Amino acid sequence: MTADITATVPPFAPTRRTDLCAEPPPPPRPDGQDRYTISEVAAWTGLSAHTLRWYERIGLMPHVDRSHTGQRRFTNRDLDWLTFVGKLRLTGMPVADMVRYAELARAGAGTFEERRALLEDTRRNVRDRIAELQDTLAVLDRKIDYYGCALGAPERD
Repeated sequence: MTADITATVPPFAPTRRTDLCAEPPPPPRPDGQDRYTISEVAAWTGLSAHTLRWYERIGLMPHVDRSHTGQRRFTNRDLDWLTFVGKLRLTGMPVADMVRYAELARAGAGTFEERRALLEDTRRNVRDRIAELQDTLAVLDRKIDYYGCALGAPERD
């Protein structure tokens, strides 16, 4: 299907930003601090402590600082990263691609082109999935309308 989905997809943010290259404002933080334990991050993100450790182990998370007792101490920057990773997960991006993106991000500005290409591929996949879901929704709407009409019609013998 080659339907134009741009008219039916709501914009990313409630208002359009005029400076597209500016970073979006950060989400509100728990208690406005800048050091969080793994349990605080788990509660704030909805991810389990096990998942956060796994993200770190596979290289999806940058190195997380530790306290003098060895306890992980996440920062606001880590929370920003986890918010972004959560959005990538929602796109259906494979974990291997997310790890690759993380590696490229840590490598610096010289990887902008490759990161952009990875995100463009993901955007293309998301748009394809949206089109498939719109087709599926149309089928469901037709069936619901059919049953609505059938229920309102007198019974046939």
